Amino acid sequence: MVKFNRFTLDNGLRVIVHEDSTTPMAVLNILYDVGARDEDPGQTGFAHLFEHLMFGGSVNIPDYDQPLQRVGGENNAFTSNDITNYYITLPSANIETAFWLESDRMLSLAFSKKSLEVQRNVVIEEFKQRYLNQPYGDVWLHLRPMVYKNHPYQWATIGKEIKHIEDAKIEDVKAFFKKHYNPQNAIMVVGGDVKTEEVKQMAEKWFGPIPAGEKYHRNLPQEPDQHEERRETVTAKVPLNDVYIAFQMGGRLDEQYYVCELMSDILSRGNSSRLYRKLVREKHLFSEIHAYMSGSLDKGMFVFEGKPLENVSVETAEAAIWEELERLKTEDIPDHELTKVKNKTESTMIFSEMSLLDKAMNLASFELLGDAGLMNEETGKYLAVTGEEIKQQANKIFRRDNSSTLIYLAEKVA
Repeated sequence: MVKFNRFTLDNGLRVIVHEDSTTPMAVLNILYDVGARDEDPGQTGFAHLFEHLMFGGSVNIPDYDQPLQRVGGENNAFTSNDITNYYITLPSANIETAFWLESDRMLSLAFSKKSLEVQRNVVIEEFKQRYLNQPYGDVWLHLRPMVYKNHPYQWATIGKEIKHIEDAKIEDVKAFFKKHYNPQNAIMVVGGDVKTEEVKQMAEKWFGPIPAGEKYHRNLPQEPDQHEERRETVTAKVPLNDVYIAFQMGGRLDEQYYVCELMSDILSRGNSSRLYRKLVREKHLFSEIHAYMSGSLDKGMFVFEGKPLENVSVETAEAAIWEELERLKTEDIPDHELTKVKNKTESTMIFSEMSLLDKAMNLASFELLGDAGLMNEETGKYLAVTGEEIKQQANKIFRRDNSSTLIYLAEKVA
């Protein structure tokens, strides 16, 4: 059980404090409630570009990293389709440095044309290296628009195309910052060897004076249920063929989310899982195969991905995946199999409560979902899932007319 205290500043910044005197370290984590789903369809990649710009210096602190390194701190950030998250870990005696750095970034970035140019080039290079020039790198640029026709999940966090980043102007960037990077749109978690009262004083001192900003009200186009099979085939210079089958599923707050998570574990967690045992070890059809969920806040994706062995046709491989799904839909799940994945999940949850940074990130995520205290109820929700619920959910999701299949073919060398 993770204990915490919480308070909200007058400007709307939500603050959660987790006191842990067993460590000499502290973490300051700020989650901004903005992700790629909040971008204009004609200006994508902005949330991710911002993550980079946030390290380009703020008005009073031209170099973000230097003062942090001087006090033994480390920092990083990530962007998803739903959120942008920044974190600092450092010795707890120096925690005020983290308050100083993060509050200045929230107050105002140094919007210089030079910083924009530098970070724009970094992001463009990342787009090319990770998405365009890497084997299978552009999978999500194909698969997302197949699964999502209305919702802004149809583009990856990097953006739809490089041109959107190339065309980003300083005034567009400033407008995006003003709209999303304000106290009302952020959740701050401070954890480690800290006291709530001290955190409160520092939060008031450093973040209290920052204007609340205008409240952003999200009104995204929702994705209708899918009732048609979608398919696409691409050929590229990759070492092996690859098969992707994606299904629409409920969002993170859907009551069936936990059922789906255990279902993906039964299918694909470890060498004793169904897909590995059947399709890799017994039938020798795939070199590797995985099942996983996107975990999105809005309507999510349940994805299967497998690389068939060279002597196995794509058709045979695809049929074998469907055969396993039919088995899940029609046969009862043995108790020992369900117990095993529940035990694994329970131990994962326990491990995630051991790392200070993981705890801070989880508290922020659950507060975004509605209440940081939900973190302590997670394990119980997994343990309550029944085999019958998994069967029902498999029948609901794994339908041909709810599938988007991407076949990735390796170019034949003449």
